[in-house]
Amino acid sequence: MEQSIKRQLFDFCKDFADKRVSRIRKEMADFKESLNDETKSSAGDQYETGRAMLQLELEKSGVQLAEAEKMTKVLDLVNIKTQANYVGLGNLVKTTKANYFLAISAGEFKGDGIAVYCISSETPIGKLLFTKQVNDVVKFNDSEIKILEIL
Repeated sequence: MEQSIKRQLFDFCKDFADKRVSRIRKEMADFKESLNDETKSSAGDQYETGRAMLQLELEKSGVQLAEAEKMTKVLDLVNIKTQANYVGLGNLVKTTKANYFLAISAGEFKGDGIAVYCISSETPIGKLLFTKQVNDVVKFNDSEIKILEIL
């Protein structure tokens, strides 16, 4: 059961990252095409402004793509078969507040009668949980969260 849910969580994260990379690459291709079309259009101040705006959007997408690709690299490091006494990458952590899967920030997964937040170890709650063990308590947003189980 636990390997099954961890596999589903990993696949959920992988799908999230892959779709994000794909969407950003498509946006960048569209911006490049618009940039080429802009080059072919008439000259003047309006042309320069439009071109500059497209260039800025392209650069912004480049930064987003680098972040999304970083997510896929983090997923390459995730081993869902690990059984650990301490919270680490690839662990499903059940707490008194919520359930967390430490991999990438991909939102909430709902399935098999369980809700799990897929989070990065770089998130505030991820940083608090990282390297903790069962029965450890962390303080987050003025509430205490006890680790009940690490899968």
